[in-house]
Amino acid sequence: MTVPPEEPGNAWVDRSCPTTQAWADEATHRVIADANRSADTHLHVFPLPPEWGIDLYLKDESVHPTGSLKHRLARSLFLYGLANGWIREGTTIVEASSGSTAVSEAYFARLIGLDFITVVPRKTSPEKIELIERHGGTCHFVDIPAEMYTEAERLAAETGGHYMDQFTYAERATDWRGNNNIAESIFGQLAMERHPVPDWIVVGAGTGGTSATIGRYIRYRRHHTRLAVVDPENSAFFPGWVTGAADYNTGMPSRIEGIGRPRIEPSFVPSVIDLMVPVPDAASIAAMRHLNDVTGFCAGGSTGTNLWGVWHLVARMLREGRRGSVVTLICDGGDRYRHSYYDDDWVAARGMDLTPYTAALERFLATGEWVPPKV
Repeated sequence: MTVPPEEPGNAWVDRSCPTTQAWADEATHRVIADANRSADTHLHVFPLPPEWGIDLYLKDESVHPTGSLKHRLARSLFLYGLANGWIREGTTIVEASSGSTAVSEAYFARLIGLDFITVVPRKTSPEKIELIERHGGTCHFVDIPAEMYTEAERLAAETGGHYMDQFTYAERATDWRGNNNIAESIFGQLAMERHPVPDWIVVGAGTGGTSATIGRYIRYRRHHTRLAVVDPENSAFFPGWVTGAADYNTGMPSRIEGIGRPRIEPSFVPSVIDLMVPVPDAASIAAMRHLNDVTGFCAGGSTGTNLWGVWHLVARMLREGRRGSVVTLICDGGDRYRHSYYDDDWVAARGMDLTPYTAALERFLATGEWVPPKV
């Protein structure tokens, strides 16, 4: 086939660059290789009274290389950016994060040889800040959490970098049909259990990406599973879901790191959610500590939020005489919160009394009676 010559005034525009493409190919290879050498996360069984006929599973996302559920998100965001041509050799990666996503993105940025800057609230736990810096990232602090977005955009423009914008791209960067996403992993690991299709999956929402992925997968695979999303104090997700107000804004940050937002984020997909459960912060911390007491698993506050929602649903199943299974996530490890959620003085200074919530949990597992404190 003869290729016609270019004509004057009608020149082709060829933006291909073998050197640039070679770097992108190698970067993509490194990110995929990281996933290939990482084992799947464990699905632990929480000990419930056998006569209940209900099985509770905890998918332990804390065992990822960067210690949290956000490792999956960061990997997807990097692959999405590379595939779109947004991330190139020498690109500075910029993010707005409450902590864990920044830890994971710092890891992947260093993996492919790029600088990483994250905008974080000044009150982010010192353990998370240490982890971000250990992975080669730089923290840029803001005193008002709501300013994270615009400050990240400014830094990206200033450095000629790429703003990852997890809150916009989380729901679209992950392939919800499968490709070893968290939903496919859960159902695959349950395949040999006595209740392989869970009645409920319970997760929190930070970006909304995890709930969107799981909710879409459930519908795509036509499972009878329902999706419950738990939400901490000050978050806009629950009131926005109830009222249908996509622009709902509380103007207040969540005290449970990793979940809850002052505004409805673009990646939050309310239509895939069957139930939302508002959870008091004291309940989240009490449930997190109770998990540690019962199982030895030391998890963060968002895991406690998940569990408080789980107990509501298990109690409902007991009342209805239903047998089945429930799945939730251990989102990250408790070592990141030694100076906050596991510190009695920190908790007391914020006016939280964990005693009635702990008592309700202990009573429930001992008797099956669910009587949560009145808020």
